[in-house]
Amino acid sequence: MAGRFEGKRAVVTGAAGGVGAATVELIEREGGSVVGVDLNATGDVLACDVSDEASVRSAVATAAERLGGLDIVVNVAGIDQFRKFEDLDFATWQRHLGVNLTGPMLMSHAALPHLRESKGNIVTIASIAGLRAQPYQAAYCASKAGVILLMKSLALELAADGIRVNTICPGGIQTDLPTNAAAEHADTQLDWELLMETAGARYGFMPPSDVADAIAYLASDAAASVTGAVLSVDRGTAC
Repeated sequence: MAGRFEGKRAVVTGAAGGVGAATVELIEREGGSVVGVDLNATGDVLACDVSDEASVRSAVATAAERLGGLDIVVNVAGIDQFRKFEDLDFATWQRHLGVNLTGPMLMSHAALPHLRESKGNIVTIASIAGLRAQPYQAAYCASKAGVILLMKSLALELAADGIRVNTICPGGIQTDLPTNAAAEHADTQLDWELLMETAGARYGFMPPSDVADAIAYLASDAAASVTGAVLSVDRGTAC
């Protein structure tokens, strides 16, 4: 039996690990062709800084050339650094917006001509931090809330072109992102109990494959009538 992505061509950001790598593996396992991009290029993963327009346009052009076009764009790349607001410097604020908000905008914009041709779709990873407040996460919450409304706006605008645009808001995931963010503040007086409660860790962190499965649904023809959706994958945290 053919897989859900037989004949489909995808580009996935943040593909060097975590949810991005799990998504690449799933799409390929189900018959799709994928080019993964990441700031840290490894193996077949292309180097790309999603916050840099020239880097994004080069990566998308290379992916489309390799694959013969694009049907699916999956925006996974993201950063998260815990900061008390009083300690939040402008560079950290800008980096969160650059990667988490501007990155999906640049990827979607660069891929738009290819998606128009294929009547493809975009799936973007936001976070429950874009739906509810979290302490020490002002920059992260702002960037994720922004990307949710960015993608809903694109869904409205691009529906006439047959392009679907959807967003996923995960809770805590077992990746290097929260681990590295926590390690940076191992000796500080942050309220870890409050942070973990609001970050979706009440029932433990999810494996990246749980989020990849949700991405696969929205990117597949099974969701042919779904656009502008914001799907929480968080074990009920944001209810």
